[in-house]
Amino acid sequence: MDRRRKIIGYLLALMAVVAQLAGAEPAGAGDRGDPRDEGASVFRGWGLDTCQAPALTTLSAWKSSDYRAVGVYFAGRARACPHQTYLSERWLEGADDLGWRVLPIYVGSQSPCVRASNKRGFLIGSYPYDQGQSEGEDAVSRASALGIVSRSALYLDMEAYDDKDGDCARTTLSYIRGWNAAVRGGGYLPGFYSSAESGVRHMDRARRSGTTGLPDVLWFARWRVEPTTDREPLIGRTAWQPHRRIHQYQGNVTESHGGRKLTIDRNLVDAPVAIID
Repeated sequence: MDRRRKIIGYLLALMAVVAQLAGAEPAGAGDRGDPRDEGASVFRGWGLDTCQAPALTTLSAWKSSDYRAVGVYFAGRARACPHQTYLSERWLEGADDLGWRVLPIYVGSQSPCVRASNKRGFLIGSYPYDQGQSEGEDAVSRASALGIVSRSALYLDMEAYDDKDGDCARTTLSYIRGWNAAVRGGGYLPGFYSSAESGVRHMDRARRSGTTGLPDVLWFARWRVEPTTDREPLIGRTAWQPHRRIHQYQGNVTESHGGRKLTIDRNLVDAPVAIID
C-alpha cells in the first residue's frame, strides 16, 4: 500500500509539473529578459519618426531638441515614402556620428483586414508564413547592405487592423511569426509596430495563449495620452520587459529646431536600436 501511495504521489507531482510547464510562456513570447544580454544596444529617451529620413544638416540642427532617436523607413513594399532621398550607408554613419540612435522600420505586407485604405494594395497573400519569411529575409539583406549589423533591432510596421476577425488575425499572426523567424535567424532582433488597440493587443493575446515566435520588442501607438513605456493597459505588466517597449504617443505634429522644420510622430523609447558598422 505504501509503495502504491508513493507511485500515485509521484504521478500527481509529475502531472503538476507538466501542467505548470504547459501554462508557462515560451521563451521569445515577451519574456526574453534584458536585450543587452543578447548584445543589443538599448536607447532610453525621446525619439521621432518621419516619412523621409531627414538630411544630416537637419539632424545636426535638431540636436538642440530633446530628441536623440530617429525612426527610419529603410525598406518594405508598403512604405509611404519608398524613395528615400538621403538614406544610405553614409547617412547612417553620419547620423551615428552626430549621436543619433536609429530605429530601422520595415513596412512589409499588410493585414488582409487593414483599416487604412492606402495599404490595401499590399495585403498578405495565401501563404502568410512563407511570405513573412521571405520579407524578413529581405529586411535582413537590406539592413545589412546599409551597414546595420547583427544584434540590431528591425521593426515591422503593421498598420491597424481588425484583430477580432478570427481568420484575418490568424493570417496576420502567421505572417508576423514568419517575418520574426527570418529576422531572428539572420541575427537581428525582430520588433513590431502597430496600434495598441489592434496589432499590439493581438500580440499580447497571442502571448497569453502560449504562442511562440512573437516579436522581441513592441512599439505601440496610443496617441493623446501621457507618454509611458510601462503602463500600456493592453500589454501584460511584466511582458516585453525590460527595455523592450516604445510608445508612440503623438502623431503628425510639426516642430522646428535650429531653424529646421519637420513633421514627425513623437515617441518615448526604451528599446534596442540599430548598431551601425
